Amino acid sequence: MSRAVKWEVLSAELTLAEGEVHVWRASLEIEPHVRAELARTLSPDEALRARRFHFSRDRDAFITARGILRRLLAMYLNRPATQIGLRYGQFGKPELSLQRSDQPIRFNLSHSHGLAVFAFSQGRELGIDLELSRSDVVTEEIVVHYFSAREIDEWRALPSESRAQGFFNCWTRKEAYIKALGEGLQVPLDSFDVTLTPGTPAMFRRGVEGQWHLCAFAAKKDYPAALAYSGSPCDVRFLSWDADSY
Repeated sequence: MSRAVKWEVLSAELTLAEGEVHVWRASLEIEPHVRAELARTLSPDEALRARRFHFSRDRDAFITARGILRRLLAMYLNRPATQIGLRYGQFGKPELSLQRSDQPIRFNLSHSHGLAVFAFSQGRELGIDLELSRSDVVTEEIVVHYFSAREIDEWRALPSESRAQGFFNCWTRKEAYIKALGEGLQVPLDSFDVTLTPGTPAMFRRGVEGQWHLCAFAAKKDYPAALAYSGSPCDVRFLSWDADSY
């Protein structure tokens, strides 16, 4: 189920242990001078990507999310944010260009309508997805096009007032797994099943090989989110990023 979680405000140095995943939440609605400071930490290719956005709101969201990501990676690696090297997989999944002394940190991020979430682990593949829940975008046409046959049946069995929540439960869980794999739409969304009924545990049902786990949570009211990670079950710690503290 998408559980309510307690978001910690960090008050001391943070260590990322091998047996845990850290999930951070951050508002992208920040003061212009803070965004300008974050923009100065971006790499040349990130700055170029930012300039290509047509709408200022999309450009600001990208700059802020990438700047916060760099601040968090800098904290884990004990290195200036400007010295964080990133590279991209064949289908665009970002990863660290690690130095010999670095921890094997994996990360992923997602943002939607002014809010962002970030996930970090040591050595585990992971993906995270966040959406703003809006009933006006939920249609049976989308469900039939993207969901598996089992998921379609489960969604249709929901009472009408639960269908929007069921839709976003399914969407965020599937997207988190696809992002964790880093293979884009080479993995069809209907090739595996996840649970989606509100109030039931988030889990895979079919089509997922190896040891994968789902953690569904509410990033904020009306912002369902999901984390997918590989390996054995582990602790997930939830933290808040405050622009005034970092």
